[in-house]
Amino acid sequence: MLPRPYLLQDSKQETYDTWTIELEPFDGHDGFSFAPGQFNMVYAFGVGEVPISISGDPSKPEKLIHTIRSVGAVSKRLCNLKRADELMIRGPYGTHWPVEDAVGRDVIIVTGGVGLPPLRPAIYHLLANREKFGRIILLYGARTPEDMVYTTELKRWRARFDVDVETTVDSANPGWHGNVGVVTTLIPRATFDPQHAIAFICGPEIMTRFTIPELQKRGIDLGNIFVSLERNMKCGIGLCGHCQLGSVFVCKDGPIFRYDQVQPFLSKREI
Repeated sequence: MLPRPYLLQDSKQETYDTWTIELEPFDGHDGFSFAPGQFNMVYAFGVGEVPISISGDPSKPEKLIHTIRSVGAVSKRLCNLKRADELMIRGPYGTHWPVEDAVGRDVIIVTGGVGLPPLRPAIYHLLANREKFGRIILLYGARTPEDMVYTTELKRWRARFDVDVETTVDSANPGWHGNVGVVTTLIPRATFDPQHAIAFICGPEIMTRFTIPELQKRGIDLGNIFVSLERNMKCGIGLCGHCQLGSVFVCKDGPIFRYDQVQPFLSKREI
C-alpha cells in the first residue's frame, strides 16, 4: 500500500500511442519481486494513478518496466515523462499467469495489440526455463503492422528454434509480407497436444470471445484456458467497484482468471 518513488531511466515509443518506460528505485531499495501477470498502481504527480501490468523480466526485479498506452490524462502524462523524472509505484497486486501449472505441457499464448505486454513476463519465464515445457506457441495479432509492440523482440523470438511465433494483422500495407486476418485464424494451424496444453489469452474483449471457441474446437478444456480481465481496474484494492464483474473484483480476485470461473459473467451483455 505504501507508494515508493521511482525514477524514469529510459522511454521507448512502441507505436503512435504506446510507450515502454524503464524505472529504477529512487530511495535506495532493490526493487521488488513480482509474478508474471501482476500489476502496479503507477502515480503521476499532480494527475493521479492508474493500474498498469508489469511487462518486464521477473528475474530482474531491480528493473521495473511498464508498457503504457496513452488513452487518458494519467497515462498521457506517464508517456510524456523525461529521463530522471520521478513517479510513484505501489504494488505488485493481483493474480498471475499459472506458469507453474504449465510445466510439462504445451503452452499456447494468444494475444492482440497491447495485450502482449501483460504476457511478456510469462514469455520471459517460459524461455528462461525452456526445458520444463513442451511446445511454446505465441500467436499475436494487431490492427496494422504499425500497431505492433516489441517488434524487435518478436523477430528475436521467431528466430529461435524452440518457440513457434506467428503474427498477423487485420489490415496490411505494401511492406507487410506476413499473415493477414484476425488472430483466431492462426489457431487451426498451430501444432500442439490439446490433452496436454494450457492457454493464456490477453487482448480486446472481442478477441477473447472468439478465441475461446477456436481453442475448444482444438480440444482444449475450458479449465485449461486462462484470461486477463484487467480492463476497468482503477483503485487496485477493490474499493471503488469499477472492475466488479458479477461477484468478483478483477483487481482483487484477478486480473488473471481461469476461464470457466468467469464464463457466466462474460457471456452476459453489460457486465
